[in-house]
Amino acid sequence: MPSYTAPVRDMQFLLHDVLKVTETDIPGYDDLEADFTAPVLEEAGKLASDVLAPLNPVGDHEGCTLENGVVRTPKGFSEAFDKLREGGWTALDCDPEYGGQGMPYLLGTAVGEIFVSANMAFNMYQGLTHGAYSAIHAHGTDAQKQTYLPKMVTCEWTGTMNLTEPHCGTDLGLMRSKAEPQDDGSYRITGQKIFISAGEHDMADNIIHLVLARITGAPAGIKGISLFIVPKFMVNEDGSLGDRNAVTCGNLEEKMGIHGNATCVMNYDGATGYLLGTADKGMRAMFTMMNEARLGVGLQGYAQAEAAYQNAVAYAKDRLQGRDVTGAKNPDGPADPIIVHPDIRRSLMDQKSFVEGARALTFWGAHLIDRAHRAGDAEADGLISLLTPVIKGFQTDKGFDMTVQAQQVFGGHGYIEEWGMSQFARDARIAMIYEGANGVQALDLVGRKLALDGGKHVMAFFDLVKTFIAENKDEERLAKDFLDPLKAASKDLQAAATYFMQTAAKNPNHALAGSTDFLHLFGHVCLGLMWARMGKAALEGLDAGASETDFLNAKLATGRYYMARQLPATGMHLARIQSGADTVMALEADAF
Repeated sequence: MPSYTAPVRDMQFLLHDVLKVTETDIPGYDDLEADFTAPVLEEAGKLASDVLAPLNPVGDHEGCTLENGVVRTPKGFSEAFDKLREGGWTALDCDPEYGGQGMPYLLGTAVGEIFVSANMAFNMYQGLTHGAYSAIHAHGTDAQKQTYLPKMVTCEWTGTMNLTEPHCGTDLGLMRSKAEPQDDGSYRITGQKIFISAGEHDMADNIIHLVLARITGAPAGIKGISLFIVPKFMVNEDGSLGDRNAVTCGNLEEKMGIHGNATCVMNYDGATGYLLGTADKGMRAMFTMMNEARLGVGLQGYAQAEAAYQNAVAYAKDRLQGRDVTGAKNPDGPADPIIVHPDIRRSLMDQKSFVEGARALTFWGAHLIDRAHRAGDAEADGLISLLTPVIKGFQTDKGFDMTVQAQQVFGGHGYIEEWGMSQFARDARIAMIYEGANGVQALDLVGRKLALDGGKHVMAFFDLVKTFIAENKDEERLAKDFLDPLKAASKDLQAAATYFMQTAAKNPNHALAGSTDFLHLFGHVCLGLMWARMGKAALEGLDAGASETDFLNAKLATGRYYMARQLPATGMHLARIQSGADTVMALEADAF
């Protein structure tokens, strides 16, 4: 059975050596001393290793079952959910006014990675609740907040998001679910939603559904959609639970992965709902939840790769096969461990350099969210808005690739279920699809985010890279291995953006055909910047006489690998982008 150990040392390095959290002016960050964050992460790691990870294959093999409208989660899930609640983990970064601990989003992100790596399907129950909590916290009335948030913070009640319908996913303007106003100010919600993660289960007393629907007489298309709070059980004025609402689970989807999470078809048959936010502005309220979810899904991409990588390393060190071409490394044994072979090393370095770079990017993104929300920094808010489709799209595409590479290290055993490696690949695969398929993320990046506020935010990113290079150009150990490759990659990114500006007005297909390549190009530059920052921090640690020289030297070696072997992919992506749309669109539809 696969194992998992939380990468606490790597997380501490990012928090305290790279981001230097206690030196920033973000409110609440002065609490994030190393002797505080380490025990938090270590305790989360114990829960993950001892409780959640052993349940991961259980959830995969058993899945969820639907019996008479009730969904039963896999054996052990309910007890594990109780431990999650009892430890206060669900309340870590929630508002103290509603029972939360008030910690920064960054710390919640680090803990979230640990739980996702250990058991992605299980963590989705609380992850979706956090997103629903955030939407109500941002857009709800005082009464709605008091009614729902305290129980959602503790996950006594869980939450969902209901967007997709059988005939529409990305194009929500086609939505048919309707909301009929009632005399008491509530609405009757009627319609069917599909692919609803955690839509029905047996681990919480109530489930608070956030449902998109169109109010009777509202404008057609996306502009006429509103968001509603629809509880599974009605909530009485004293906070107790009342009658069952007219919302039911009609079916459970049979999926490729994340079997431990209940993915439901939800039927709303005149269910009572309450408007959240402003009528006809439901997408604005929902995107509070969606943007958080997209960052969380980007985290899922590399968190699954981390778990798969850990097991691939252990196998590569143990599995004996063949001899090192430069001389036997295990002369007393029948063969050498496969980790001696260069192609296995290449695969493991691909995985390691991606995971550590993606973790750094995600932590930086969480830091930007904290800066925007806690310090009111509009520039940070604009930058994370730009980077969100990159974090979601690039990290889930590459994260899936890395789980496949980890599976490959096992050879034939990687294809055998008892080794558990296929689950990482199957679970990671959904992250490329939900919360906005990655092709849509690329279109959003190119079609909307680049031009947002007159291109201000992408120019700020370019300036950020340029400034980092200029400030560190005199450090020779950094310049050759990190700064020069980063500079070249950034130039590729700028050239791609310039190409879009020059050609999109004449033929928009030129930009759209290159959107996925642009997303990946951007992702590589982001990880290049992260590795340059980590390289600088590692050199500073060595110069200061840090005791963990092996860790810091390994960090430098991994960074050099990424800059030399992965970052040059920006040139390939640029060439594809500049080839335009003609070859992409050459065939008529009937020719396929």
